[in-house]
Amino acid sequence: MKKIIFFILISVFALRSMADEGMWIPLYLNKYTIEDMQKKGFKLTAEDIYSINRASLKDAVMIFGGGCTAELISDQGLIITNHHCGFSAIQSHSTLEHDYLTDGFIANNKSKELTNQRLTVTFLVRMEDVTEKVLASVNQNMNEKQRAEAVGMVAGMIEKEASENGKYKCVVKPFYYGNQYFLFVQEVFKDVRLVAAPPSAIGKFGGDTDNWMWPRHTGDFSMFRIYTNKNNEPAEYAADNVPYKPKKFFPIYTKGVQKGDFTMVFGYPGRTQEYLVSDAVKQILEQDNPHLINLRQKRIETMTSYMNQSSLVRIQYADKHAGVSNAWKKWIGESRGLDRMNAVDRKIQLEKEFTAWVNADDTRKNRYSNLLNDFAQVYANMAVYNLPMDYLFEAGLAIELVRFAGNFRELASANSETSEKDLEALRQKTLQSAKRFYKDYHMPIDREIALQMLTIWHKEIKKEMRPAFFGTIESKYKGDIAKYSADLFSKSIFADSLKTYAFIQNYTLKAAKKINTDPAYIMYSEIADMYNNRLWPVYNQSNVKLDSLYRIYMNALMEMNPDKRFYPDANSTLRVAYGKVDDYYPADGVKYLHYTTLDGIIAKDNPDIYDYRVPAKLKELYKTKNYGRWAVNGTIPVCFTASNHTTGGNSGSPVINADGYLIGVNFDRNWEGTMSDIMYDPDQCRNITLDIRYVLFMLDKYFEAQHLLDEMQLVE
Repeated sequence: MKKIIFFILISVFALRSMADEGMWIPLYLNKYTIEDMQKKGFKLTAEDIYSINRASLKDAVMIFGGGCTAELISDQGLIITNHHCGFSAIQSHSTLEHDYLTDGFIANNKSKELTNQRLTVTFLVRMEDVTEKVLASVNQNMNEKQRAEAVGMVAGMIEKEASENGKYKCVVKPFYYGNQYFLFVQEVFKDVRLVAAPPSAIGKFGGDTDNWMWPRHTGDFSMFRIYTNKNNEPAEYAADNVPYKPKKFFPIYTKGVQKGDFTMVFGYPGRTQEYLVSDAVKQILEQDNPHLINLRQKRIETMTSYMNQSSLVRIQYADKHAGVSNAWKKWIGESRGLDRMNAVDRKIQLEKEFTAWVNADDTRKNRYSNLLNDFAQVYANMAVYNLPMDYLFEAGLAIELVRFAGNFRELASANSETSEKDLEALRQKTLQSAKRFYKDYHMPIDREIALQMLTIWHKEIKKEMRPAFFGTIESKYKGDIAKYSADLFSKSIFADSLKTYAFIQNYTLKAAKKINTDPAYIMYSEIADMYNNRLWPVYNQSNVKLDSLYRIYMNALMEMNPDKRFYPDANSTLRVAYGKVDDYYPADGVKYLHYTTLDGIIAKDNPDIYDYRVPAKLKELYKTKNYGRWAVNGTIPVCFTASNHTTGGNSGSPVINADGYLIGVNFDRNWEGTMSDIMYDPDQCRNITLDIRYVLFMLDKYFEAQHLLDEMQLVE
């Protein structure tokens, strides 16, 4: 086993560069990687990026909430991330009286900053390669279940020991499909307050029309502040908490970028699948994406229709709409990109080369000759269960009422052994969940989506792969889906907020029957039953087999290509990506410049479309050319593109220049490059960055927030 570990480490850091593709582990920015970065203009060292001995850039970067990145930009705990990352927090504070989504928000002093329940930021304290410790308990005679149990047991012990009695959050994660393991020791801060957010017509300018697109004119930023106790330690919210004093924060470069400039993105990319076999890519293109796109498009159309009719509904569904449409548009772009790149054929060609390499050596034939056939068989078996699984989540649990009914499982499960104290705690927990739900719920939307989802579900999925309530539709409702759907909302107690509040507050054990016979709860339970007892056990068996196959395949690919640098797939851990400011050609005869300006915002202004209604104050600043020190060639820079390899989770990541100064905030990819999670194209893949100068202009001239500018270290 040690021989294999050593081989992987050598292979990962071999000399050969792969254009600007890659998401590199900061712990192992060895001389080859850092030399390549420095050759491209980077002026710092690997120790400047990641160190446990002194303050480094890693100490200024954090996980924001559950799936974005943010960075420190002052010595008073001030952080910046994307508007869409802070969107949920901004939306939660918005009402018809204080519509921060439409009007924006600025705290004129620290006492005006808004608290956010359940919002956290998470810093990496250190990471450690624990491969030898984890795999010491593994032997070749183990099956996959035994291996997973052995790995899990050792990983749990490592996490517990590193947590220092709960002081740190610790997790051991697999890399290269379980060929390596790393421990991540993290510190979580729980008092994070909203400081600033531009109006959505700036922070979400272009809305879903421009999402994933270039040219882009979106001021996608929001600002928060971390608070701690008096000892600069993580603490729950308290009125006397104080701003965090960081080990490191980013100075801000005010001179901008030019084409060809070095850029580095330092953040927490979520998930990539660069080493999938052809069968997997074919399944995504031919089965998964078409169905997922169709289901989400129906939901988007329904939400949009109602949101356009009501300001209240627009506020209620802004975050939901954004979440649904984001993946929908990404999947469309991904499919187009994979088709354009002939991704399946390219994977097949690689597999032909792999087969030839295997057959050239008897030892390799014994180890790998059946590998690709085994992949094909597993994916064929999974195809039977894949779509039914997708429909459970994308159709069944897309019905908000049904998803909400699932919150009553704990109350329904209470019994005579449940103490009154515990029962009261369940009441309060469920009541708070209900208040959050009804605040942003509009039944006509949900009712229309329910009928759409059930109708498509019934058409596309075979009878034996549907939950039991479809049998009820056939027997009790004579196949009338519309009648069943109407009864779902008219007969469920959860469709009425006042009845639900009263039911929760007066709940006793005898009331469990009312939950168990509620049509929305029955539907939720039968979806859960289908998942837990019919689909997941078989589907999971295939996943376990794939884990084993990909672990072997990954190791074999490294053995086959000893001079290639293999970066691990993204898994929400801190990574370095580097490239350069660059334009691109999206189509024959079309060239996109690497930057956009305020002129483009004004050109797109359309008062009749919510996402293109440029705020009056911004138009006035443009008209009078009141740009202050931020003007460049008579306008204001807004966004730029570069060749850094990014994905979901990189939203909000700092984009830094060769000196380590902040030049922008990463927020998107171009549509032509969204297939980069599966296959990277150096000619087309571009990350889209908000130019930090647009943020500074907004703070200075739009918000007149000199107090925030005064906190920052601006570098000329």
